[in-house]
Amino acid sequence: MSTTDPTPDSHLLGASDIRELAATLGVKPTKQRGQNFVIDGNTVRRIVRAAEVTAEDAVVEVGPGLGSLTLALLEVAAHVTAVEIDPLLARHLPTTIESRMPARAEHFDLVLSDAMEVTELPGPAPTALVANLPYNVAVPVLLHMLATFPTIERTLVMVQSEVADRLAAKPGNKVYGVPSVKANWYADVKRSGAIGRNVFWPAPNVDSGLVSLVRRQPPRTTATRQEVFAVVDAAFAQRRKTLRAALAGWAGSPAAAEQALAGAGIDHKLRGEMLTVEQFAAIAEHKPKADAQ
Repeated sequence: MSTTDPTPDSHLLGASDIRELAATLGVKPTKQRGQNFVIDGNTVRRIVRAAEVTAEDAVVEVGPGLGSLTLALLEVAAHVTAVEIDPLLARHLPTTIESRMPARAEHFDLVLSDAMEVTELPGPAPTALVANLPYNVAVPVLLHMLATFPTIERTLVMVQSEVADRLAAKPGNKVYGVPSVKANWYADVKRSGAIGRNVFWPAPNVDSGLVSLVRRQPPRTTATRQEVFAVVDAAFAQRRKTLRAALAGWAGSPAAAEQALAGAGIDHKLRGEMLTVEQFAAIAEHKPKADAQ
């Protein structure tokens, strides 16, 4: 089944539907929770297409809000589980699904929770993550979901354009940093287009972008993910410094940092922004033992 299936558009939420729902519920979008609701059916279907959702997919959606994207996902996916932190929105979303797509209601589950605290989901194991992520928590939520649910094969998230650039950046790019490296631990990452401000209510003050992540095996390394990420955090905490200086605290001293870098075959005069996730893993493997420093 494809997103061009001849299902009438009447079940999708348009601008007037969103405003009417919000008024009925007394919902006032808050900046604190990054609530900007999508009001355009073409946009949500475009997101579903870009995510390459199929009839075999179990999709997890974070921050469904009033249900715009949820309904478009239910047109295609075998199952959709939505994670919503707002009790009022969460309470009403099943009603929206039941009234607009009654035949698909049994294929929907809702979890009332902060996504950062979710460790298990009802229904089938998720194979895809598709979400309009609140701008202020987009990166930590994305990384948490990828770490917690290894069955997620494909991810398509809508985030602030600058965040999209950071996630998809490659070594040597001026915006390459912690989000870039950590996302690349889990997946191949790329930009998948831009989203205009006029498809949201209220319209945000920033542009949005789509980011695609396709799961891949993490780098082969004897270091744990936590050990590798500790090196990444240290390298970018002082990103203008050379790796020898930036990793001194992590290694125990500048000399110990230089030793780890030499063991990994990396020039100690480089900065973190030049390294791949595989190189960070190699550094983690060569951290000097405390008694050897």
